[in-house]
Amino acid sequence: MEYTTLGNTGLEVSRLCLGCMNFGSAQPWMIDDEEECREVIDRALDLGINFLDTANVYSRGESEEVVGNAIASLDRSELVIATKVYGPMGEGPNQGGLSRKHIIDQCEASLDRLGTDYIDLYQIHRWDDSTPIEETLSALSYLVDEGLVRYIGASTMMGWQFAKALYESDLNGYERFVSMQPEYSLADRHEEENLLPVCADQEVGVIPWSPLAGGFLTGKYDRDADPDEGRAATDEHTRERFTEENWAVLDAVRELADEKEASPAQVSLAWLLEKEVVDAPIIGPRSIDHLEENAGAVSISLTDEEIERLEAPKTPVWSRATGDL
Repeated sequence: MEYTTLGNTGLEVSRLCLGCMNFGSAQPWMIDDEEECREVIDRALDLGINFLDTANVYSRGESEEVVGNAIASLDRSELVIATKVYGPMGEGPNQGGLSRKHIIDQCEASLDRLGTDYIDLYQIHRWDDSTPIEETLSALSYLVDEGLVRYIGASTMMGWQFAKALYESDLNGYERFVSMQPEYSLADRHEEENLLPVCADQEVGVIPWSPLAGGFLTGKYDRDADPDEGRAATDEHTRERFTEENWAVLDAVRELADEKEASPAQVSLAWLLEKEVVDAPIIGPRSIDHLEENAGAVSISLTDEEIERLEAPKTPVWSRATGDL
């Protein structure tokens, strides 16, 4: 496994981050078996992955509990544990959003579920139009000052919103976001026209979610067949990727994978790893076989000509709709 530093920090993270959204029971495609989840986590650690990403809303805390149980007996100093806050965790008032109350309450709840004294990277899952960004940054800064959080990050918003947040931190001395989680893959390149230029300019680390486009870039789906299994069978966002433009992207991926005696997933991840702005794509394997296949992407290098071939079928365009806001 290779390692890098997250953004302009000194925090060392593996070039692949283990996404833990699959660990739970909220969706039929998740791994609703803690023993199986633990086996995936243990193998990831064996492969040198030290970066794990979860969220409080993933199966309403189940994912955090699985991660907490898995790391309970490990050397915490070597691990980078990331989680998120924003989504609803109950039905009543103050159960969601980025108010000072909700952030601090949920940080304490996440710490309990994770069974740890601190969170390495605490991220806002979305932008909250109902809460001033100054209040959110103040609450996050408090958590850092109290030693409950080491770094703060963000995920999925409009570029101007992220720039505003960074500006407010610089202007008022709040803790600064060191990372961004955008949706980014060969099939979803809209953030090249939105968040990624901000991240590059501000030296913010990028940890893309859905780097295999919900499984589309693994090559397991076909043009002429309705998906009857996998995430696309129940997830509308995955099926939205079934466009002629994206099928052309997948054709290029499959062709290059054959030439390199690699898998489409490995080539797709290798493309992301070649991007200077990207630190660690978040992989979400549902089995050890998938995990080991994904890990093989770190050893694949692409030439400029090969990158051009993969990118040629698609022109990145960003809008509020494509940004999944």
